[in-house]
Order: sequence, then C-alpha cells, then structure tokens
Amino acid sequence: MRTISLSLLLCAALLMAGCSAGKDYVKPHIAIPQAFKGWKIATPNDAKIGDKWWQEYNDALLDSYMQAVNVSNQTLAKNAAAYKYALALIEATKAEAMPTLGAGLSASSSHSAQSSVTKTTKSVDASLQASWMPDIWGEVKRAVEANEANAEAAKTDLEAARLSIQVLLAQSYFQLRGLDAQSILLSKILKDYTASLTIIQNQYNAGIVVKTDVLTAAGAVKAVRAQISELEITRAQLEHSIAVLIGKNPSEFSIAQKVLPLQDTSRVSALDIPSLLPSELLERRPDIASAERRMKAANAQIGVADAAWFPQLGLSASVGAQANTLANLISTPNLVWALGGSLSQAIFDGGIREANKKQAMANYDESVANYKQTVLVAFREVEDSLSTLKSLKDESDIQKEKLKLSTEMFNISKNQYNAGIVNELNIISAEADLFNDMLLEIELQSRLKVAHASLIGGLGGGWNSSEHP
Repeated sequence: MRTISLSLLLCAALLMAGCSAGKDYVKPHIAIPQAFKGWKIATPNDAKIGDKWWQEYNDALLDSYMQAVNVSNQTLAKNAAAYKYALALIEATKAEAMPTLGAGLSASSSHSAQSSVTKTTKSVDASLQASWMPDIWGEVKRAVEANEANAEAAKTDLEAARLSIQVLLAQSYFQLRGLDAQSILLSKILKDYTASLTIIQNQYNAGIVVKTDVLTAAGAVKAVRAQISELEITRAQLEHSIAVLIGKNPSEFSIAQKVLPLQDTSRVSALDIPSLLPSELLERRPDIASAERRMKAANAQIGVADAAWFPQLGLSASVGAQANTLANLISTPNLVWALGGSLSQAIFDGGIREANKKQAMANYDESVANYKQTVLVAFREVEDSLSTLKSLKDESDIQKEKLKLSTEMFNISKNQYNAGIVNELNIISAEADLFNDMLLEIELQSRLKVAHASLIGGLGGGWNSSEHP
C-alpha cells in the first residue's frame, strides 16, 4: 500500500510538472513617434552604424584609445564580473530542480561488561540517500526565467557601459583637440600682441602716444596669457579623464599637442550618419534592452511568489547496509531500504506570502515605469542631439561668413596702418576681432564633433539587440 501511495504521488508530480505559477511575460505596449523631428524616414539603402563608429574620424590615436577601453577600463571589468555572476546564478537555480544524492560511511566499536566478561561489538554502516522536490508549480522554472532575464540585462548593461565610455572618450578627445587648436592660435596671438606692445612702448618713450595706449596693449597681452592658462587647466583635466577611461594612471599618461583638420560643415562629411526609424531605437539602445529584460525578470518573480501558495511535494529514498566488518559489508550486507513522500502546505504564515506577492507585483510595476522612462529619455536624447547638430551647423556656417568679414576688416586696418592713417591700437583691435572669430570657429568645430558622438550614443552606437540577444 505504501508503494502504491508513493507511486500515486509521483504520477501526480509528473502530471503537474508542466504547470507554472504566474502569467507568461508579455512585453508592454509603448507609444512610438512616426519619425524624429527634422530627420528623414529611414530607407533600405541607409548604411548601418558600425561597431567601430569612431573610425569614421580617421584618427589612429583615438582608435588606439578605444581599443584600450575594452582591455583596461575598470567599469567594464566590473560589469563583466556582474554578468559572470548572473550566469552562475542561473546554473545554481537550475540545480534546485534536480534530485540530490548523498552517501555515508561510518564505523563504531562498543564495549559492555557483564559479570567478568567484556563484550565488544563492532559495526560498519554504509548508506545512500536520494531526495527530490518536483517543481510542480513551476517555482524553479520561474526563478530560472527571472535569472536568465537578469543575466541578459547584465549583458546589455555591459554593452551600455561600453557605449557610454566610448562616447565620453570621443567627446573628451575632441574637446582636448579643440583646446590644442585654440592654444596654438593663442600662442600666435600672444606673439603678435607682445610685438605690438613693444612698438607702442617705444612710441610712448618717443612721446608719440599716450600712457593709456601702453596700458591698453599691455592689458591685451595679459588677457591672452590668462586665456592660455585657463586652456591649460581644462586640457589637463581632459587628459586625466581620458587616462582613467583607458585604465591608465593620470600621472603616467600624456597626449601630445595636435591640431585636427577643420570639418566641412556644408555636408558634415564624416559626421554623416544613417537615418533610423524611432521604432528601431528600441532595438539599438542597450539600456532600453536592459530595462526590458528586467521587466521580464520581475514578471517571473511574481510566478515565484504565486508558487508559494501551493502544496510542496517531497520524495525521498535511501538504501543502506550494516555489518560487523567492512569485508562483510561488501560481501554479505544486511540491506535496509526506504521510500518516502511528503506533502506540505502552510496554513498560517502571518501574511508573509501575501506580502511577498505584493512586493513582486510592485517591483514589476516599477520595472515597467523604468522601461517606459528609459524609452522616453532615449527619444529625448536623440532629439536633443539632432537639434544641437542642426543648430551648430547653422551657427558654424554663419560664423564662417563672419570670419570672412573680420578678415576683410583686418586687412583694411592693416593697409590703413601701413599708410599711416591709423595707429597700432587700431591693428590690435581689428586683429582681436579676427582672432576671436577664429577661436569661435575652432570651438564650434569641436562642439560639432562632440554633438555627433552624443548622437551616435543616443542611437545605440553599433549595438543591436537582434545581433546580441
């Protein structure tokens, strides 16, 4: 009868093993705009953003820094470790659904005295025990589902961190190179202003000009020196930032000064990017993919909480042998075996199961809100970058025209000075306007590239969920 009852329990377990508590995950709907503002709808001929999108800038040093990020960046190392941990957690959870098997071996010796006779009894025991708790209600299945989704989220977190670091590295590099160009120009300005100061000082000594002319020229020299000092501070900070991003000690890292070629803003040249539909953004942003995977994990945890309301079935079996010596144990054992089953159900738990269910549902609601917010932020970042790029391009075009005007004005002032019509201060003033326009043009070029890198990051870089499930 006992064997029949155990068989019935086992059959029931197998019949119900396909059940899973909780609802299967369904990705929530989210409203998506038809197109980005001021951007044409994507066509089949549009090129993809490459995995190494920064190579479009044709800068070998930047490319080497990007390669170093994958090897030495400690934030990526931390995220990679978190992903490995998530994979190990899946294996541990799957193991909970498997039977367990244990073995034991013990030996004992006892002595008893009766009258004048001492009796010695020896025994050797060996046993095997097996137990299994069938996953009838799918608690382990849901837990595995949650951990797999969390592992996928950890993988996309790694890719999101990688993209964020790449974008930050590119932006810091372009800003640094923009400062290099400004610094070289300011050095030329300082040289010209210093020469003008010497001329005006000599003119003052000869009684040709007044003291205020000397002070004005000296002030211009001091102002340029202050600008150079400020640029040096900012450049050093950017250099230190780049060092940390590629896993280097800032005190042991330096970047030689270099001027990048100016960008042709009439077509934005290497800054061209393929157009994409807004719906594609959901497949291109690793942070969106991560938020979506965490929704699935949270949904599965509701199933885990639901399973706690159902009875738990446990099956066990053991076989053992006992003899007075190890040799007899092996040859002529006295076998002892047992089969057992148990069915348990909590009747009163003080409300902990209900509280756990509420926590799981609240966590799911939070993950849904986080997913929707992540999508909204993604759209905002793309729109911000698009509008910034457009405005910067327009501003750069206007600045080029202004630079032409200030160049013409400087040439006129220079001719007037050579003809003796105006003095040295007029040259300094016209030159100051010209140099300021040149500095602004350099700054706009740097900001264009920074904005472009930001847009690439907003579009998800070269990452795509269909290629990295």
